[in-house]
Amino acid sequence: MNTQEWTWVIAGGVAVAFVLARRLLVRRAPADVVLEKIKAGAKIVDVRTPGEFAAGAYPGAVNIPLDALPGRLKELPKNRPIVLYCASGMRSASAARILERAGYDQVVNAGGLHHLPA
Repeated sequence: MNTQEWTWVIAGGVAVAFVLARRLLVRRAPADVVLEKIKAGAKIVDVRTPGEFAAGAYPGAVNIPLDALPGRLKELPKNRPIVLYCASGMRSASAARILERAGYDQVVNAGGLHHLPA
């Protein structure tokens, strides 16, 4: 193989590794689980920026941006499910880890806004 072919092989390997790592880190809940939690009275939290939230959000969701989450944990109940979402599922996955480490045991990462039930 020449240098250009090796470059493509390496780039392809990096892309595949990125996709696999993202899937392992995000761990988005199945749509039926998200819907079940919402019907059970889950608190729905949008962890996107205030600007993203203002541009459109899930009905009934509250906006607690990911970077503000550690300082606003007292706003979230520990006695009911919490459904988290963002734009793609990456920030909501990070938010889920923050909440789980803080002792929240009913946390669901719904993924991106477009993954939530209509």
